[in-house]
Amino acid sequence: MSMLNHQTSEAIASRRLLIAQAIVDKEFSIHPEIEIRYGNAARDKSIQDAQFHLAYLAEAITADNMALFGDYIAWAKVVLAKRGISSEDLVIHLECMKEALWEFMPAALAQVASEFIDIGLEQLPDLPEDVPSFIDDATPLGVLAANYMQTLLKGDMRGASKLVLDAVEGGASVKDIYLKVFQRTQYEFGRLWQTNQISVAEEHYCAAATQLIMSLLYPRVLASVHGAHTLVAACVAGDLHEIGMRMVADFFEMDGWNTFYLGANAPLASILEALHEHKADVLGVSATLTYHVKAVESLIASVRNEPSLNEVKILVGGYPFNLASNLWKKVGADGFGRDAQEALAVASQLLTNSLSYGTTKN
Repeated sequence: MSMLNHQTSEAIASRRLLIAQAIVDKEFSIHPEIEIRYGNAARDKSIQDAQFHLAYLAEAITADNMALFGDYIAWAKVVLAKRGISSEDLVIHLECMKEALWEFMPAALAQVASEFIDIGLEQLPDLPEDVPSFIDDATPLGVLAANYMQTLLKGDMRGASKLVLDAVEGGASVKDIYLKVFQRTQYEFGRLWQTNQISVAEEHYCAAATQLIMSLLYPRVLASVHGAHTLVAACVAGDLHEIGMRMVADFFEMDGWNTFYLGANAPLASILEALHEHKADVLGVSATLTYHVKAVESLIASVRNEPSLNEVKILVGGYPFNLASNLWKKVGADGFGRDAQEALAVASQLLTNSLSYGTTKN
């Protein structure tokens, strides 16, 4: 990351509320009917949304990766389109964002941010207004995934758990259930919210139900004989999306690792303490949203600053890292995995390489 990018990102973060308020003032001057119709609630919600947009922009600038901001614009275009808001309104928002950035930031920094926004504006007309389903009946366990999803959307957690347990009794592996049922349906629930087909409450219910159903499989997850390797896994502070990291920890457990999963929103001090206490070989860290990447980078820097942890390999994962292929290097990790299966393979390879160079565990 260049110093100019770092300064730009920090400037946006430190002035985010002021810039967001300015963006909304500009938007409402163009569309005064919104505030007239909805009052202060509309302004408050718009300022909150603008701050999210700025957070994504700042992280993309930090990573010097337009794909991160471009993907967010693509996501926002679908969200708005499915709620009756045209892409022209998104164009207005981005133009107002540029104007506000120039007002509140030095010219050199505003120019950096504007270049990211301009690329997004250039791409916007060609971005789709819909997202294809993540569920395909023709794929292995695709029918089970579809039935599982529909059963949960009916509020029938018992029925959904029976579908999964019956499939496992019938020979489906727990790993396949994780990757081809749980992972795909979680993506699909997110898509259904994005396209305005389910509510936030329904999405949260389905995620919570999936976590409970995963727990029913733990006797099979914990059945493996443990070896010598140890994983500490956590979601960084601020990240409340824990199913993906829970799957990673369970894959390692099934492969015979000693695993210590610290859950969502794990404080830095707790992670460092666990690495020391359990003499971890690998730290697994996930970031579900782009604006959590900075927290991952800060955590990795803190681990690297502990001399007694210099042999711990750090593995990252989550949507931003899947989207930007070299992001894991920029945050200082040793590797990344696109899913739980790949994370396990990469971690094993990292330890094999360490042993080949004569590195030993504390």
